[in-house]
Amino acid sequence: MPEKGTPEYDWLYGGSSQTPPGDATQRVPQQGPERPDETRVMPVASRKQGASGGQPPARPRTAPATPAPRPPRRRWRPRLRLGLVPLVLLLVLVYLVGVPLWHWTTIEKVDSEPSGDRPGDQPGTNYLIVGSDKADDLTDEQRKVLQTGERGGTNTDTIIVLHTGSGGRTMMSIPRDTLAEVPGHGTQMINSAFALGGPSLLVSSVEKLTGIHIDHYVELGFGSVINTVDAFGGVEICPKQAMKDPMARLDIAKGCQEVDGLTALAYSRSRHVTALSDLDRVARQREVISALGDEALTPWTFVNPVRYWNINDAAFDAIRVDEGMNPVDLGRFALAMTGESQTCTMPNLAAPSDPNRLIADPDRAPALFDAIIEDSSVPRAACTPTGRAR
Repeated sequence: MPEKGTPEYDWLYGGSSQTPPGDATQRVPQQGPERPDETRVMPVASRKQGASGGQPPARPRTAPATPAPRPPRRRWRPRLRLGLVPLVLLLVLVYLVGVPLWHWTTIEKVDSEPSGDRPGDQPGTNYLIVGSDKADDLTDEQRKVLQTGERGGTNTDTIIVLHTGSGGRTMMSIPRDTLAEVPGHGTQMINSAFALGGPSLLVSSVEKLTGIHIDHYVELGFGSVINTVDAFGGVEICPKQAMKDPMARLDIAKGCQEVDGLTALAYSRSRHVTALSDLDRVARQREVISALGDEALTPWTFVNPVRYWNINDAAFDAIRVDEGMNPVDLGRFALAMTGESQTCTMPNLAAPSDPNRLIADPDRAPALFDAIIEDSSVPRAACTPTGRAR
């Protein structure tokens, strides 16, 4: 290390008078008491002492940072835009209307307009409902169960006048064994009119017997009853006694129960078990028809598209209507079949000439006929399940 006083190093120690003024490396004069040493080490303050010598100010305690609240998670829900609601409702309406309209194009129509004199137009609407033994609409399996072959349907086991109007709805059965004038054929059992002259002669015979103007004709075959009941998933019947009729392939217990189409048909056709035979049978026929109407009113019929299609398919497949009926008329008929109706059998007596045949009761039958003709309330005494006086 160079020693102090060496000329060539005077610039380092500031000892040379040749050192230019303002040289940053000049020697710093020794500091005396009058000039405190700016670079001296400051006393270290204890952490327990403050700047004033007392307790150090408490360090402010900072609360832990609270995280910003997260927005609540919204549960995902499918949104149906309001604009789609009318479209969905329109599609449902189109389906409900379109299905029966399409099936209407497949329906069979018949000429039921009678010739000759007829009763004039009357208030309300009168439908003649005919249940024939038509079996050509059955499947092979159904024919095997019923032990019947194909035939065109020449007998009418069911004859019902359904009236709708301001006087209410009335279903009046006419027993098939009723003796009546069949135009052009004299006095016959009324169901023979169908075999002799088809729907038009049957309509003419009913009008001549009752004086009621028939507006529309509806014919149901075996298959219509079976398939329609099965499309509904069965109907409820309430026999008042156990019924076993081998001829009708019927074997059921007493009391309310749900049955399939084949059993419902057998129940409505059996006539060899009860005391009043055909008179009890017509009451059971109305029971089955009313049960079908009740099933048709259930919401499940309309909200289930498959069920709705099957019901329409079954109902239209084995039904025949008059040529003057249109889809609106058929819709009104379907509505008339539902809900509450007053059910009666034509007031009757045993025929004097043949106790196995019936005639219209001359004292009580006109009151029922007139009530339907005038679209007024049916007298209670004229409306009984079997047509016999209470």
